[in-house]
Amino acid sequence: MKLIVGLGNPGRTYAHDRHNIGFRCLNYFASLHYIRFDRRQCQARIGIGEIAGSKLLLAKPRTFVNLSGKAVACLIHKHGIPLNDLLIICDDLDLPPGKIRLRSSGGSGGHKGIKSIISAVGSEDFPRIRIGIGRPQVEEQSNNEDIIVSYVLGDFSPQEEKVIESAIVTVAEAIDCLLRQGIEVAMSKFN
Repeated sequence: MKLIVGLGNPGRTYAHDRHNIGFRCLNYFASLHYIRFDRRQCQARIGIGEIAGSKLLLAKPRTFVNLSGKAVACLIHKHGIPLNDLLIICDDLDLPPGKIRLRSSGGSGGHKGIKSIISAVGSEDFPRIRIGIGRPQVEEQSNNEDIIVSYVLGDFSPQEEKVIESAIVTVAEAIDCLLRQGIEVAMSKFN
């Protein structure tokens, strides 16, 4: 079984936030493959399906992004999923809006959700897809952290939204490629 986790914050208040791009990508991918998030397990909404002969567990943690590791660790332990069969989908401030980057492993890059997962599973060795949300323009004397929080919890502009909608489709294609041909092929095609 493979576990694909989209990161985001639960609730309608956050539904279209930049930080919720992982949820949006996973929702779109699930709809393409007729997978419904109709169960709750390990503090996550989950859906089960099969693609290219692989049984899939899709999960959207209900723990808020910064505590995503709790749900992810519980799911991998409960289902005996090795880390190389885990895929995390999340936002990335350091990529331009809509740009995607696949990696087979690596550090958190400052993303608190990835940091939580690394801490909970005890390793950086799991694949992830990051979707660029861009970085806000910050004046040097202002409080950078408050501006970043406000930015990631804000909605995309109408121009950004068009780019993001296209990126969501590309992420679904990248997931399909990864499942059928592996992470190395997906990285060469989509990075």
